[in-house]
Amino acid sequence: MKNKIILIVMGEPYSTFSEIVGKFFSKKTNFKFKIILIGNYDLIKNQINKLGYSLKINRIDNVREAKKGLINLININFKFKKLFSKISDKSNKYIRDSFNKSLEIIKSDNNNIYTLINGPISKKTFLQKNYHGITEYLSEKTNSINEVMLIYNDKLSVSPLTTHIPLKKVSKSLTKKKIINNTLRIENFYKKLIKKKPKFAILGLNPHCETTDKFSEESRIISPSISILKRKKIKIEGPFSADTFFLQKNINKYDVVIGMYHDQVLTPIKTLFNFNAINITIGLPFIRISPDHGPNSEMLGKNLSDSSSIRYALKFAEKYI
Repeated sequence: MKNKIILIVMGEPYSTFSEIVGKFFSKKTNFKFKIILIGNYDLIKNQINKLGYSLKINRIDNVREAKKGLINLININFKFKKLFSKISDKSNKYIRDSFNKSLEIIKSDNNNIYTLINGPISKKTFLQKNYHGITEYLSEKTNSINEVMLIYNDKLSVSPLTTHIPLKKVSKSLTKKKIINNTLRIENFYKKLIKKKPKFAILGLNPHCETTDKFSEESRIISPSISILKRKKIKIEGPFSADTFFLQKNINKYDVVIGMYHDQVLTPIKTLFNFNAINITIGLPFIRISPDHGPNSEMLGKNLSDSSSIRYALKFAEKYI
């Protein structure tokens, strides 16, 4: 634990993440590990100060200079005219350089001491049409395959089988192989890190798990996958109808819910836990965590953002990593 380092890529410079970081770290710095922010020193420092938070940032040039008990920062060059501005593609190089620096640091050390937390980015401007999300972006950057998105809360976690793709493409993206592989990866993650054998629920695709179409995803893909997983000694049940599954009496029985598409499981998990959940990418060479909120540019500079998600991310890192 003493050698662990948390890298925090600040992400979109015109998001509420600087506010959230300032709000949280101005009250707590006594972590068991070193924390290094990766972003532009002047912008972040001035944004935090403007919002009234007193946070001493220790600017460093490399990881060796980082000190425990301080918020360290490796600077990424970024020319800005205003502290609070609109999101645009002018930030793309800065965001890309920030991620590249974090991956460069991680690759330089073979002891697997790093956990990566990234602030939000704009999928529309930064990722554009090249990637579905940061999950896929980091997967390509690290030559990883079969990455899995897990939205984690210690009471209930969810995982969408397909991530940021148009709804009309979901059905064609569902396969028995993907359901089986994703479930096994989540099972291994829980057993290795959480020290727990999870109990899974899997949702159907169609309303009430029924369809008038000749091809039923439930009977042809989902149910056969469940049967195979049961033979592999996985605790899994379903498929369940998504419209009634997230009642309290149901969710108390399970640790992880696997859904067929993004909003099928992310809408209820955010309703249940607000920002007390984190996005974990399984399948990368390191643990990657993202606070479960977007750039929220409409609240930029208003000092009204909730810091619960970054708190939950660091709480998870402190407890399990």
